[in-house]
Amino acid sequence: MSVKTKLKEQRPNDNFESTQTKEPPRTLVATLLRLGPGMIIAGSIVGSGELIATTKAGAEAGFWLLWLIIIGCVIKVSTQIEFGRHAVTWGQTPLKALNSLPGPRLIVNWLLWYWTLMTMLVISQQGGIVGGVGQALAISRPLTQYGIEYNQIRDELVKAKTEQALIRMQNPENPDISIIQNKIDSLTTQVDSMKESKDAYLWAAIIAILTSILLYIGRYRLIQIIATVLVSIFTLVTIITLVMLQTREEWAVRSHELANGLSFRLPPSGETLASNPIATALAAFGIIGVGAAELIMYPYWCLEKGYAKFTGSRDGSIQWTQRARGWLSVMRIDVWLSMVVYTFATMAFYLLGAAVLWRTALNPAKADMIRTLSQMYVPVFGPSAQIVFLTGAVAVLYSTFFVAAAGNARMVADALGLFGLHDGSETTRAKWTRNICVVWPLLAAVLYTLVRRPTAMVLACGTAQSVMLPMLGAAALYFRYKRSDKNLRSGQLWDVMLWLSLTGFVIIGGWALISIF
Repeated sequence: MSVKTKLKEQRPNDNFESTQTKEPPRTLVATLLRLGPGMIIAGSIVGSGELIATTKAGAEAGFWLLWLIIIGCVIKVSTQIEFGRHAVTWGQTPLKALNSLPGPRLIVNWLLWYWTLMTMLVISQQGGIVGGVGQALAISRPLTQYGIEYNQIRDELVKAKTEQALIRMQNPENPDISIIQNKIDSLTTQVDSMKESKDAYLWAAIIAILTSILLYIGRYRLIQIIATVLVSIFTLVTIITLVMLQTREEWAVRSHELANGLSFRLPPSGETLASNPIATALAAFGIIGVGAAELIMYPYWCLEKGYAKFTGSRDGSIQWTQRARGWLSVMRIDVWLSMVVYTFATMAFYLLGAAVLWRTALNPAKADMIRTLSQMYVPVFGPSAQIVFLTGAVAVLYSTFFVAAAGNARMVADALGLFGLHDGSETTRAKWTRNICVVWPLLAAVLYTLVRRPTAMVLACGTAQSVMLPMLGAAALYFRYKRSDKNLRSGQLWDVMLWLSLTGFVIIGGWALISIF
């Protein structure tokens, strides 16, 4: 048997064919022009993971869990690259790769059944995100007169709570505290007697419909540009806000607080805003950085970007090996650069949540999620904080909603073929992808309207993704030892990183399960 015949038999059975090989870029500028999948993934995580889950974790636990948040960003990179390496090497989608793993099967591999369950919760997460966009737009651009009146009362209540917290920080004995408390009690009574405004739900429906249209007519380049621009703008504003806090003594992040955050310790009792901030942090761990859904989603964008097509079908030739090494190098740069972006963004959001919301005892939740989050920007932007935040929140949350809908549509279309609901060809999969792009945003908006708890919707998905991380870590190791091309393997240090990732995933996944029960 010839070497080429043997290689062909070992190649996974998929529909990928390549007739358009290209040599990898040789210069820095040319390489940068070929990046993109990582920023798309960053665009799909900064909204739900960073703006909502990470900030809430900071608000509940203070600075103490910064170490967990950083680990959550960094530890997943090796698994992400290994999944990408497998896709580029074999031209095979990640769900097909997972379906080919050994283990119990009922139509498909058991991993795909758990992925299906997780994806249902991802739709719920998307509902929470489009709900956040709806809340932000309902505050800045109410659609009804009742919405205007509802906003006024809600805004007064949140501002009164913030004002009281600021006074208490400066002087706990200040008599104005009790006066403001009376105002808070009165406003709370008014809020409790009011029906919730429908404006946020109307905006969520409008956004969902527009997104369906954009995704139906859109292509990879449109998605990449939108994600990159929106994420970059708000991330920059958030980092600037954190830096500006350091110029204000009462808000500055102090060295001992950073030391606590990096001490690998849990929050002491009595220093948290919630009864179980660890559960919030673990849920955040599942979706910050690259979550379980994004670990599977990333190779789809690599395939769409052309890394596998440009590499060509694996034929064992020296030319193929050289092309594969070059395009895998581009992919690794893409992953590491995007990791730097979302890690800094994650740290900034967490520290803002701890520095402002935790100190003022404000915990974002339910209908006041967006209003409460906007208070993080008050120390720097003052009366303009809400405008600044709402603009950024709409940008980053919509970016997440848009990109995640596009990516998940690709995965679901692929999964339908594996479940035998279509023939699995690339043409059929593309048609299903466009159709799912239309349905996905609408379904998310419906779930938001039914559940009406955007923060809880995001965190529930985060917990499910934390539980799936050990499965993906084990799959990455299987790809490394059983499916990798010996000419493309990394060294022993890389193996250590993969094993460390799996160890961390097992600890976090088990911890997340325990926190549920």
